[in-house]
Amino acid sequence: MDNVIGVINLVNEKQYLKELTSHRCLSAVPFGGRYRLIDFIMSNFIHADITKVAVFTKEKYRSIMDHLGSGKEWDLDRRNGGLFILPPTHPDELIKGDLQQFHDHIEFFLRSPEDTVVISPGHHVCKMDFQEIVEYHKESCADITVIYKDFDGEPVDKPIYHKYSIQNDGRVKNIELYTSPEQGESVGLETFVIKKDLLIEIIKTCCENGEYDFLKDGVKANLHHLKVNSYHYKGYFPFIHSISSFYKSNMDFLNPELAQAFFYDTWDIYTKIKHEAPVKYSISSKVSNSLVANGCDIEGTVENSIIFRGVKIRKGAVVKNSIIMQKGEINEGTYVENVITDKQVKITSEQVVIGDSIPRIVKKADVV
Repeated sequence: MDNVIGVINLVNEKQYLKELTSHRCLSAVPFGGRYRLIDFIMSNFIHADITKVAVFTKEKYRSIMDHLGSGKEWDLDRRNGGLFILPPTHPDELIKGDLQQFHDHIEFFLRSPEDTVVISPGHHVCKMDFQEIVEYHKESCADITVIYKDFDGEPVDKPIYHKYSIQNDGRVKNIELYTSPEQGESVGLETFVIKKDLLIEIIKTCCENGEYDFLKDGVKANLHHLKVNSYHYKGYFPFIHSISSFYKSNMDFLNPELAQAFFYDTWDIYTKIKHEAPVKYSISSKVSNSLVANGCDIEGTVENSIIFRGVKIRKGAVVKNSIIMQKGEINEGTYVENVITDKQVKITSEQVVIGDSIPRIVKKADVV
């Protein structure tokens, strides 16, 4: 779709994942054995032939810039269109909201010939057909189309989302901001389709009035003045809003049917390429119901776990119900269960590391 700009909005990200987001933004958190969370939205854009993508960052964006690079893996290293990473223009100042970031880079929109903008967060794990959504938006003659899903997350976490009240004709009647939804209620995915000229008008008007929140000041405040339609997304979508929900959404992919449908059917999920050898399994290894990425050296026991690239699990080590991220090392005789280790963690020999109902997190490059 040559007339569409894809915007990945990282300005509103929350630090849901504690230690995992202490040195990186949420969208850069590793997921599913070989990916980063942002890979899913990037791949969705490419599937829809959206070849101009802007990433609006806020803080801790070094890892996202390193991961995305020139956009080559997503076919965005091109002369026309391509990938634009737009950091804060005044990094030492407090960012008041996403509209401020859009306003600081408004020249990007003004110089773009495209007439439609798709705005999405960077941490949604889903296969969302933006081509279908944009066509629906244009056929309905909407000014703005918001995407929502019926909430099916874990209410025990008391998650905070924006709830939508939808009329029978699909128009949005009201938006409740920052509420804890019940099962089945309509939850906004902070994903929008909007005419570019209208977006520019909203950016300028809101910022002139000291209003900087796109959803609150640009969409909710204009429900009675603009035609704001809704699109009901019904595909797989884990609500990630806590360590527990992040852990569960990773573990979902140990279901081979889901993994097949998500990673191999319809369209591919692309990520930064790292050329590593296939997994090496020694004669002492025992692996069951696990995802093990390339570059790993497995000598011990792995059960119901996700093992990222380049991990070493030594002879006599046992890893159960855990997520071991890149370049981790689990040494001889160590027992690990219900744990998430960040990148480059080393657990020394003969240790016992066990989480409880909430998985234990070991910070990046820690030695246990």
